[in-house]
Amino acid sequence: MAEPVLHLEGIRKAYGSGDTEYEVLHGIDLRLERGEFAALIGPSGSGKSTLLNLIGLLDRPTAGRLVIDGEETSALDDTGLTRLRGQRIGFVFQHHHLIPAFTAEENVAMPQLVALGWPNAAMFARAGALLARVGLAERGQQLANRLSGGQQQRVAIARALMMAPSLVLADEPTGNLDTHSADEVFALLREVNEQLGTSFLIVTHDPRLAKRCDRVIELIDGTVVADRPNSLR
Repeated sequence: MAEPVLHLEGIRKAYGSGDTEYEVLHGIDLRLERGEFAALIGPSGSGKSTLLNLIGLLDRPTAGRLVIDGEETSALDDTGLTRLRGQRIGFVFQHHHLIPAFTAEENVAMPQLVALGWPNAAMFARAGALLARVGLAERGQQLANRLSGGQQQRVAIARALMMAPSLVLADEPTGNLDTHSADEVFALLREVNEQLGTSFLIVTHDPRLAKRCDRVIELIDGTVVADRPNSLR
């Protein structure tokens, strides 16, 4: 069996210590295969954001085993985690977090610019190609703050793909969009998944979006209570 893109075993996360310790995640086991397109759902306070931060290597678990793209993360120092996060994981947030004074192309190129430390022609050629993939070929030189909300989220998706990650984590990617724009952005995520084989884990409160994913993982009170293929799609 091929190595999964994501493998969690007994993941726990607690804050505080001693009598004030509070555990948020209680032994999460999760496996995401290459090319999967999964939704992570659950009520507010269920631990979704905490889990996403751990998977995105923005925080460390208190206990358990976390493997990204075949690489065990527990022994990595901060430099190693930063390297792995930058090379293997893409992020799409509810708020696009673009740099307003930069062009769309510059925003897309940013992950590689940070990794290399200097710009080059190949970097911007790739950024332009990614903008074309998300339907913004003519908008590369436009400032980010001159784009519509849906266009800005498309730029954010292109940026998430800049380093050709194995896994994209999307946190409420359509949460700030109207229904039409949300449907367009979701269709784009699915297209990337199907054409590039990129794995997606999408946190959402939108039942319409969750029903269109291949798999639904439900988290309640820090525990996975359901993990099922989505027969409704």
